[in-house]
Amino acid sequence: MLKPIETGVLRKGIVTSGYPKERYEPYDGHQGAPHVDSSKCSLHKACVEACPTGAILSFDGAIHIDLGACIFCGECSRSCPEGAISITKEFELATRKRQDLVVSGAVDREPSTETLGRRLEAKTQKALGRSLSIREVDAGSCNGCEVEVNSLTNAIHDIERFGLHIVASPRHADVLLVTGPVTRNMEHALLQTYKAVPDPKLVMAMGACACSGGIFKDSYASGNGVDGVLPIDVYIPGCPPRPQAIIYAFMLAVDKVQAGKKRSR
Repeated sequence: MLKPIETGVLRKGIVTSGYPKERYEPYDGHQGAPHVDSSKCSLHKACVEACPTGAILSFDGAIHIDLGACIFCGECSRSCPEGAISITKEFELATRKRQDLVVSGAVDREPSTETLGRRLEAKTQKALGRSLSIREVDAGSCNGCEVEVNSLTNAIHDIERFGLHIVASPRHADVLLVTGPVTRNMEHALLQTYKAVPDPKLVMAMGACACSGGIFKDSYASGNGVDGVLPIDVYIPGCPPRPQAIIYAFMLAVDKVQAGKKRSR
């Protein structure tokens, strides 16, 4: 016969099972932007051959990385005989211009979700005076980016506390967040969704596929990124970008709204 649960046990949050016994330590296996140490690089170009998406470029006597095409797999680092490429945890990589994603190095920065969120909350209130509404469109992604978008609303990141809301209707949205390379079957739906978002609207390309086509680049079934279909305001590199990287990108988007308001005065 089962013993009745003592009054208040669940209310107090007491764990009734003995597992896990050890203290839980969160593991962050995130791989951020590759960093090229030019002092070690001899232009061996093993990294160029190893890169599965052609994100490693060699010009002007140096190695450059197209973060818009990079899937952060780390093959470049493992293939380099000189150890000139290392993988950082940098995620503040979003840019307003596609060409700004081509870099020759990276700086390791690791602000917390709380720090980024509070900065974003202040920017949003200043620019809009209200919450920021986001409509996400899957334009043919593998769903890796969708997992990270879902993570934005979990108990760890909880973007709603910073005044960001993911909405069901594009007619209620300020920002269109697009993932995937834009497959032929999704192109019309994406265009219709874009038209339904009221002006002024912002479009964000999230993930390597949305930025450049990613591993699906030059496929017969898809385009090479969202900017072949829609004008892009912010690019978010990553495969997929972590939640903090998305929050940072929203700050760039809000900054653009604020800059537009100043010009219109």
